[in-house]
Amino acid sequence: MKLPLKIAWRYLFSKKKHNAINIISAISVSGIALATLTLVCTLSVFNGFQESVASFFTSFDAELKIVSTTGKTFSSNSQLLNKISNLPEVELQTTTLEENAMVKYKELQTMITLKGVDDNFHKVTSINTLLFGQGKFILYDEVVNYGIMGGELASSLSTGIHHIQPLEIFAPKPGAKINMSNPSTSFNTSYLYSPGVIFSVGQQKYDGSYILCSLKFAQDLLEKKNQISAIELKLIEGASIKQVKEKLAAILGQGYTILDRYEQQTDVFNIMKIEKLISFFFLIFILLIACFNIVSSLSMLIIEKRDDMQILMNIGADKKFIAKIFLYEGRLITAIGTGVGLVLGVILTLLQEHFGFIRLNDGFQFITSAYPVSLQLTDLLLIIVTVIVVGFISVWYPIQYLSKKILR
Repeated sequence: MKLPLKIAWRYLFSKKKHNAINIISAISVSGIALATLTLVCTLSVFNGFQESVASFFTSFDAELKIVSTTGKTFSSNSQLLNKISNLPEVELQTTTLEENAMVKYKELQTMITLKGVDDNFHKVTSINTLLFGQGKFILYDEVVNYGIMGGELASSLSTGIHHIQPLEIFAPKPGAKINMSNPSTSFNTSYLYSPGVIFSVGQQKYDGSYILCSLKFAQDLLEKKNQISAIELKLIEGASIKQVKEKLAAILGQGYTILDRYEQQTDVFNIMKIEKLISFFFLIFILLIACFNIVSSLSMLIIEKRDDMQILMNIGADKKFIAKIFLYEGRLITAIGTGVGLVLGVILTLLQEHFGFIRLNDGFQFITSAYPVSLQLTDLLLIIVTVIVVGFISVWYPIQYLSKKILR
């Protein structure tokens, strides 16, 4: 161990003439530990919420989604669909058509997103895990077409889970101008009945505006025969999404974009990343404030040990050597505080993950009853590096300044 580090270690744990120095040193360690603990817990909560949201998207969104880069729809080319389904990594595929429309139920009406899906949709996604009600996932039979609404949409229209009257769906006729004297002639109209179920993803984007129907119903209503807006894929277990995307890109060529689940919800996850980043920088600011305690502790220690430092200088030590002692002192405080905070943060996060003792307000309905948390190694490494770097840098200049001013 280097001599300055040995002296710094001794100064850190030895009894001082003035108790205030020991107290401030303890406060410094506690401040760094608390800042580190807060960083660990806060980032873990953001990770937990992101994974919770992703788990619901996983049930509604396909693993891969192929869309057109030049327009909203493209032709359902059977030859292209066969090439995609022949990939060994592709287990199932489904074709879908999404478009804005209007729904009317009794006297209530609102704008919706109508999503037509084929018979494979419930196999490609896990929509069955999101259904509520006594019915089942069915899109049509020999008599009528069915529409499965999001829970919030059903509530806003006051339909209930099993509405007796059908939903009246309106879609503008392609290229038609609005007839002001008789606007209804400018729209295609059809009806959807209730299969006795609704779905709930836990996100307003879906629950508040989506209605699922059969692909043929959507194509007929929108006058887009053989047109689709996306091809959605389910991969075999263990398949590499990255490798499959590369293979699909080679098959599809230009004009198509391949999206994984996170890319399908890029707006939501980008917002969550920004929130996490902002919180991280705010907590670094709190960490900087905690580092001021270290400077206070070191400045008082320098004053108390001035005679000792003079003795060291008399036997050959220079000011650089003296400054190193107090630099090591600050670094030891930072390192100990970081270690203590990291251990406590990990313990608290694991306890919350397994027991969920910090719960969300029971008066409201959330997608989870307790605050979700998730530890990630990259976050822990980032926290360690950040706290150490901030702590080391924050004491460097004050020590240089104090050692020159006090030790003359």
